[in-house]
Amino acid sequence: MEQEQKRYEDYIAGRNAVTEALKSGRPLDSVLVAKGDRQGSIGAIISKCRQAGVPVKEVDSRKLDAMAPNHQGVIAVAACKEYAALEDLFRLAEERGEKPFFIVCDELEDPHNLGAILRTAEAAGAHGVIVPRRRAAGLTSTVYKASAGAVEYVPVARVANIADTLRELKKQGLWIYGLDMDGETWCRTDLTDAMALVVGSEGRGISRLVREQCDFILSLPMAGQINSLNASVACGIVLYEVARQRQNIRAK
Repeated sequence: MEQEQKRYEDYIAGRNAVTEALKSGRPLDSVLVAKGDRQGSIGAIISKCRQAGVPVKEVDSRKLDAMAPNHQGVIAVAACKEYAALEDLFRLAEERGEKPFFIVCDELEDPHNLGAILRTAEAAGAHGVIVPRRRAAGLTSTVYKASAGAVEYVPVARVANIADTLRELKKQGLWIYGLDMDGETWCRTDLTDAMALVVGSEGRGISRLVREQCDFILSLPMAGQINSLNASVACGIVLYEVARQRQNIRAK
């Protein structure tokens, strides 16, 4: 297992190394560039990232120093697995003969939460997870480890805009359920049709534009003094309610 985890340690440092990684089509989660550095080949690297849909993040050069020596102002963070296309998620549902069942993460930033959601998604029979390209956790080695390897079995699609993607999913017949406060109790809702469950960020929840695309808002009742749950825990509860309802339908 130690050797397998090393395979996913994910820094590629230096201008030539990052350029070659982009040329080869290697799955990359993001490229980190020192703030204010646009000289020489850095500009070409940024251009290649845009063409490939790889997010570029400006960071303090001291962060790059701490990550890898001789970085020359740029470090690529390799993805632990290639991102899927949205069509791949639909294809998996079709292959299983099931109605689509997706999880959409709206700017979820903690890689441990994303890994936990992937692990539960795989166990509950979901057909895939959708994440935004920017301001969110991606498929890093931390996510791989937190998912306990579930990322190998659950396709993850990365999209430019979550609200636009939800509109597209609705056109394809999915109901959109947002997980947030002040909604309908999760266990009183029919979750057996084609659907996507939207989970918001740890601090802000679901953004306004994304919430506007939700057909329903689901909530978990809170009987104690704490008014919210960890994002991956709340998501896991609802995922298993979806799985329970679908199993009941199949058993009839």
